[in-house]
Amino acid sequence: MKNRLSKLSGPLVTVFPVALWMLGFFILPLIMIVVVSFCTRGEVGDIVYKFTLSNYGRLLNPLYLNIFFKSILIALATTVLCLVFGYPFAFMVAKSNKKIKPILLLLIILPFWTNSLVRTYAMIILLRTNGILNNILLNLGLIKSPLQLMYNNTSVMIGMLYMMFPFMVLPLYASIEKLDMRLLEAADDLGAGKIDKFLQVTLPLTKGGIVSGALLVFVPTLGLFFVTDLMGGSKVVLMSNLIKNQFLTARDWPFGAAISVILIIVMMIFIAYYAKHGGTKDRGVL
Repeated sequence: MKNRLSKLSGPLVTVFPVALWMLGFFILPLIMIVVVSFCTRGEVGDIVYKFTLSNYGRLLNPLYLNIFFKSILIALATTVLCLVFGYPFAFMVAKSNKKIKPILLLLIILPFWTNSLVRTYAMIILLRTNGILNNILLNLGLIKSPLQLMYNNTSVMIGMLYMMFPFMVLPLYASIEKLDMRLLEAADDLGAGKIDKFLQVTLPLTKGGIVSGALLVFVPTLGLFFVTDLMGGSKVVLMSNLIKNQFLTARDWPFGAAISVILIIVMMIFIAYYAKHGGTKDRGVL
């Protein structure tokens, strides 16, 4: 018995600080959010601990339903665009010369060295009416008046794409880097064309990286409220900045908590899908 306890003491000492941290800064706040979502807002913005389902009922309002579906669509569109642009880039990096590969990897990691808020302001300087891009196009005579590239859905998607692109490329790179090129050579010997090789061999074998990258892009995109606030202005409202406004501006914490719970449920659905389909084992390849 003593030997068993001594063997368990090492792992317990290692795990206990992590478990305590998760309990104090993740599980308990999450429980508090769920509890507050069933409470009532007081007259002065305080929380009245009186059970109600009205906060969730308010989400059925067409206004909030439109914001919810719009948020999902923008997150999905951002994920698809990151995949479309990121897959060829990741493939090029993974199969590039050993001398060039570290430089390309550095270019992928470089954005993480700068604060995301600073990068968002840099994108604003680039896209605004009197910004760099419009000035270049005007000087070249390609446009007669500045393009309206800010404060709309397009600008929000551009900002999200710019922010989340590395999160898609890195999992794709890790997956493509492990790709056994002998399988592609075998497909060549069997007479498979380029499209067939990609669809039947390359894509299934890199499915884990695709699902991982999609999850790493989709889930954070739903919560990047500062991108929507700065690049969408007051014209674009998504779930993320709606939650922020409920907590900080309207001081309706129960309703903000209810929106947060719904958003957490959506994220958990995608995480569960990743747990089921995003592993290293690729079914149906052979």
